[in-house]
Amino acid sequence: MYQKLTIVGNLGTEPDLRYTTSGQAVCNFSVATNRKWTGSDGQLQEETIWFRVSVWGKQAETCNQYLSKGRQVLCEGRLTVDRETSEPRVWQDQSGKWRASYEMSAFEVKFLGQRSDNSSFAGDSNAPAGGDAPGITEDEIPF
Repeated sequence: MYQKLTIVGNLGTEPDLRYTTSGQAVCNFSVATNRKWTGSDGQLQEETIWFRVSVWGKQAETCNQYLSKGRQVLCEGRLTVDRETSEPRVWQDQSGKWRASYEMSAFEVKFLGQRSDNSSFAGDSNAPAGGDAPGITEDEIPF
């Protein structure tokens, strides 16, 4: 059996890079996915679903270096569920409202669109260039 989740959205937070005690890099960020449609009443409907994404290893370090809040990404990976319930993680926020967290462990992250500061990405290229990544070529990017 196999599962694969693919999401395309915008980063809602700056990437947060950390290292495990064994030295493994892990980068966490949130991604907002949006869907718009016209309801049966003719009104425009909109839905936003947030995902908490974790990326591991060298790709985690690359994501931390080149991604920023607002950047569009495509993430492929697997859905991570609460081990006790096999469902999304559920918690109560400060106002007492129940919330659910959809979490993903990504094995591939593709950078889409342009960086918000336009300093090192041109057009829809996935390859870093310019001042942020001296000496790095497209072949050296791990995804």
